[in-house]
Amino acid sequence: MNIIEKSSNGIFQISGDAKLMSNRKVFIEGEITPETACEFVKKIMILNMQDPDRPIDLLINTPGGCINSGMVYYDVIQASKAPIRTFCIGRAHSMGAILLACGNHGRYILPHGEVMIHEPLLGNHVSGNSSSIKSISESLLETKHKMNQILANTQDRQRRPWRKLPVMTTISALRRAGTLVWWMRS
Repeated sequence: MNIIEKSSNGIFQISGDAKLMSNRKVFIEGEITPETACEFVKKIMILNMQDPDRPIDLLINTPGGCINSGMVYYDVIQASKAPIRTFCIGRAHSMGAILLACGNHGRYILPHGEVMIHEPLLGNHVSGNSSSIKSISESLLETKHKMNQILANTQDRQRRPWRKLPVMTTISALRRAGTLVWWMRS
């Protein structure tokens, strides 16, 4: 999608993505992968170089994806000098819910947005001897603890609604916990 811009130099076309980026809007869409994580890092670095004091809006619509790649997103959000606001514009499932929660200057959701989080899952068929299966299980529990700690750190330290994350949590539980603000109302 191209947009026509007018300036003192005349009329020119600019891509919609470039226009959104110039307005500090970054999208997290589709599956979270190592490739999307690298692109995200580049965008946040550029915006921080341009103006570290101006807020960046992350617009999230993702089914989630790889936890390791999601942690790249998380680390970059935490390291950003520019304030970051997160917006759920469709769905923020799995790792997308973690990223939505870590907006350090506001978390917002459209009225029909969906948020869902669950325990870490194995992506492949598990096989091997009992020692390797035990190691995989311990790693999953460690990952679950790390995700719970990240969510707990995003909340008021007195309430800690994320302390014991159930197997699956949906938007209604997040609303009751007071972790999201409606972005638009009809």
